[in-house]
Amino acid sequence: MARGDSGPTVTHLSQSEVEAGGPPILGRIAAMLRPYRTKMAFVAVAVVTAAALTSIVPFLTKAIFDKALFPPDGDVRTHLLAWLVAGMCVIPIVTALIGIGQNWLTSTIGNSAMADLRSDLFAHLQKMELAFFTATKTGAIQSRLANDVAGVRTVLTDTATSILQNSVTVVAAFVSMVILSWQLTVLTLVLMPLFVYIQLQVGKRRQRLARRTQESLSEMTAITEEALSVSGILLSKVFNRADSEVDRYRQANREQTRLQVDQAMTGRAFFATVQTFFAITPALIYLVAGTMLQGSSALTAGTLVAFTTLQARLQMPLLQLMRVSLDVQTSLALFRRLFEYLDLEPAITERPGAVALDPKDLRGEIEFRDVFFRYPEPRSLSGTVSRDRFGDTGVRIDRTEPAPEQGWALDGISLTVEPGQLAAIVGPSGSGKTTMTYLVPRFYDVVEGAVLIDGTDVRDLTMGSVAEAVGMVTQEPYLFHGSIRDNIAYAKPDASADEIEQAARDANIHDRILSFADGYETITGERGYRLSGGEKQRLAIARVLLMDPRILILDEATSALDTETERLVQDALERATHNRTTIAIAHRLSTIHNADVIFGLEDGHLVEQGTHDELLALGGLYSRLYVEQFGSGQIEARFTDGVRYSDGTMHCDRADRDGRRADVSL
Repeated sequence: MARGDSGPTVTHLSQSEVEAGGPPILGRIAAMLRPYRTKMAFVAVAVVTAAALTSIVPFLTKAIFDKALFPPDGDVRTHLLAWLVAGMCVIPIVTALIGIGQNWLTSTIGNSAMADLRSDLFAHLQKMELAFFTATKTGAIQSRLANDVAGVRTVLTDTATSILQNSVTVVAAFVSMVILSWQLTVLTLVLMPLFVYIQLQVGKRRQRLARRTQESLSEMTAITEEALSVSGILLSKVFNRADSEVDRYRQANREQTRLQVDQAMTGRAFFATVQTFFAITPALIYLVAGTMLQGSSALTAGTLVAFTTLQARLQMPLLQLMRVSLDVQTSLALFRRLFEYLDLEPAITERPGAVALDPKDLRGEIEFRDVFFRYPEPRSLSGTVSRDRFGDTGVRIDRTEPAPEQGWALDGISLTVEPGQLAAIVGPSGSGKTTMTYLVPRFYDVVEGAVLIDGTDVRDLTMGSVAEAVGMVTQEPYLFHGSIRDNIAYAKPDASADEIEQAARDANIHDRILSFADGYETITGERGYRLSGGEKQRLAIARVLLMDPRILILDEATSALDTETERLVQDALERATHNRTTIAIAHRLSTIHNADVIFGLEDGHLVEQGTHDELLALGGLYSRLYVEQFGSGQIEARFTDGVRYSDGTMHCDRADRDGRRADVSL
């Protein structure tokens, strides 16, 4: 096997494996509720007390008939009747008050547990590597955080209490019925084993439907997130694809509707059968009771009334237990989907014993030592089908090593950027420039070799200290929907107003901010769409300057800007790179003339390195790229003393970052 060619283990999941769901689900749900066990104990006491009080009522009814209204001697006992009626009135009042307290406790427990689950899921996703998010739709993640968690709300808030309450009620009613008449009890419950079996089969079907319904809902959320974002709307308008996006949503919506109807109707016939049986049973009891009453004093009128009262009290809890059981089985499918995310182990983790970079001693040296890298296969969630507009996949990737057939994105890269240097990386698209910069802050880990900061492998450093040491300005900086002040302060939440404004001045954006009506409180809009490209870039630079990292990475930070805006941004970048180790990726070679060292990449290989003048004289990759950009004699660069053109040639005087003068000719 070639270097690093240990491919991923790919497992196709059977339906039974999907339904198995890994570790015991009920145990994990119980663990979620463990922090609230004291409140749950109070709930249990309340449930048992209410059930016990309720079970007394039929016996009071029996006593009213047999001892107060129709006693053996025939005289109505008014005093006893008053006490029995008072008892029947007090018990519902007490149980109602208990129910209010019980509902408050169960709601508190359930919603708190659901909030914990949502927070744990969000926190776990924050730990996932960048590759996970490049392979997973944002809408699918949002759906699990919102729809799936909301889908288990009933289980966490009401189901456990409902099971306990109805179980206690059923047991109490059953015992009371046996005491009154075991023969009538057998008649009442004769078909229960058959009902339980059918209910289990219905539950399995609803579980499968619940999972498919949530997957469909996840797809709808993903479509909504893609199509109704600012970028999605802009794209559909540019290419006149609004109708196709509507059709795509309608198709997903129809599938969701069909699944919802199927889920709602599953088990309806079963419950109709059970309810019909329970409705017929009293008539059968009256028939049997009439037979038993002939020539026998074993069954009195009070006993019959009490028994039918208990039977009615038994039927509702039994039906609720069956419904709750189906709800639990349905919710288990949602819990499995949530636990799938929680069970995903981040591919990039902090090693035991990792050391932290000391900001005071950090020099900023970066070394690539015989680095081999290629992108891992994207991980797919177990048992799920990832749908997009190009097709379906139902494959689980158990490990994230790269597949054997993939080529190297970086092939044996070895180079060093000295502390304080401005190092530029150039090369054609797809040569591995951005990939190199992603390895420094550990967005990805190398397959072989090592990336070192100040002589220490980044994998042996704490991830927090690496993040604080390395800042990045990308070609398309991300701004969240908020004020300009908040977007800049994201790098340092406790920054003072003076620090924020100084960072904005250094980024050449302070005066522009003050020109807005709301100044620093101006809302940027989603992804900063209310600002121009140059304004967003300078805000991103201000954010990095506020962070004040020792190492700065600039990923084509000026490639999409006009000349005037580029000059403003370039001036801000020159301030940003002062006294920092900087790695700059640039397609516009005019922005990196003054780099201390330039590295040329092609097809993942380091093919040359040197200064601007050295690489021009070498006549290799850099020289070829330079001729492609400036061969016509037109150069678009910011130089201290301007630009002089000569026919058919390029010639300019320039001042480098240290004020030294140089003459560039080609």
